[in-house]
Amino acid sequence: MSRIARIERSTKESSVLVEVNIDGSGKTDVSTGVAFYDHMLDAFGRHSLVDLTVRSTGDTHIDAHHVVEDTAIILGQALRQALGDKKGIRRFGDATVPLDEALVHAVVDVSGRPYCVHSGEPAGQTYVQIGGGNGGVPYLGSLTKHVFETVAFHAHIALHVRVLAGIEPHHVVETQFKAFARAFRDAVAFDPRETGVPSTKGTLEGEGQ
Repeated sequence: MSRIARIERSTKESSVLVEVNIDGSGKTDVSTGVAFYDHMLDAFGRHSLVDLTVRSTGDTHIDAHHVVEDTAIILGQALRQALGDKKGIRRFGDATVPLDEALVHAVVDVSGRPYCVHSGEPAGQTYVQIGGGNGGVPYLGSLTKHVFETVAFHAHIALHVRVLAGIEPHHVVETQFKAFARAFRDAVAFDPRETGVPSTKGTLEGEGQ
């Protein structure tokens, strides 16, 4: 059974291509025009062991919002399509991930019922701009919650993300993406008690990234 998907969508605001392989090894090839978002999607792919290709362009001369949101829409749709009937998966995944001073707890239920609860970011995180140096496009802190809500809705998963600690804005966001990735990785693995098939979600390449 192949758990792969490829989805393209173009609007007046963006053009997005996403390819996923749920049973990959965490290989990523990501370009959205928003360098920090590329970094976060790369972290998601590598820590979830989902092979991920993203090609997004859009009206970043205005801001990052449309490209970030539209990429999250197509990523969610691709994950949903790749998961198929979800038969035999563990369904639930849970991960608590640190990054220096930051600590995030994420829980995933591949339930078919979209829902997202996002809490705990430090005061002011919503208004922080990350990246954007040398003429690049900054990533606004408020986009993180929006990405998780959007992916959860379009992937038809229930997702809880709680920031338990964190000060440095980059760390606060990155730890959330890694915790989501690890929880998702666990949730979509096959449960050998139900299928007799060993889990396909093996050892992460490039630990420490």
